[in-house]
Amino acid sequence: MDALDPLHIGLLGLCFLTAAAFFAGLIDSVAGGGGLISLPATLLAGVPPQMALGTGKFMASMGTTASFLTYARSGVVAWRVAAVGTGFSLVGSILGARAVLFIDNAVLGKVILVLLPLADLLTFMPVRSPREGKSVGTIALYAVTPLLCTCIGFYDGFFGPGTGSFMLLGLHCLLGLGLVTSSATAKAFNLASNVSSLVVFIVSGKVYYFAALPMALANVAGNIVG
Repeated sequence: MDALDPLHIGLLGLCFLTAAAFFAGLIDSVAGGGGLISLPATLLAGVPPQMALGTGKFMASMGTTASFLTYARSGVVAWRVAAVGTGFSLVGSILGARAVLFIDNAVLGKVILVLLPLADLLTFMPVRSPREGKSVGTIALYAVTPLLCTCIGFYDGFFGPGTGSFMLLGLHCLLGLGLVTSSATAKAFNLASNVSSLVVFIVSGKVYYFAALPMALANVAGNIVG
């Protein structure tokens, strides 16, 4: 146990994190924002902020993959938009993850306390778009999409919670995609940003594998159910 659990959260703590990961995946697959559940839960279990972010990325990468594949098989992904924006989401996330590793854990904990309620507020803010269902214009595709993906990708690498919701709303309101298509396409960008930032956290030794593995499995189950 000691070799696998250097933070000594114990079996009860692991069960708590696994349950949180399942419900995070359930919410994330539908509208995004699952990190608003899993990150606070990981911090409450006593995992240091940087390692909590890295562990969350490990879990989210697995869950988002399952959710994205489900959407892809359903034929609702806007592949043209995904092809343009995925690379920008990847680069933005790498920059964000590298930036957060320069912040001391004590300071980062305070930053997270500030960002979490803001992410909560923006995630549940009701937004409607009169352009829903219209085709994506050239300017929106080649100018708005890269900017949107770079900014939200950076946010995902730096912090993360609410990323799926922000991307969904951006695609819906700025590009005029329908809500289901926006949710599906957001998963493509979210997957790219999750995996790229995860690599940064793994290389830096900031993944708590004792919790990350069961959390990832629970998150995949939640995404499939969602």
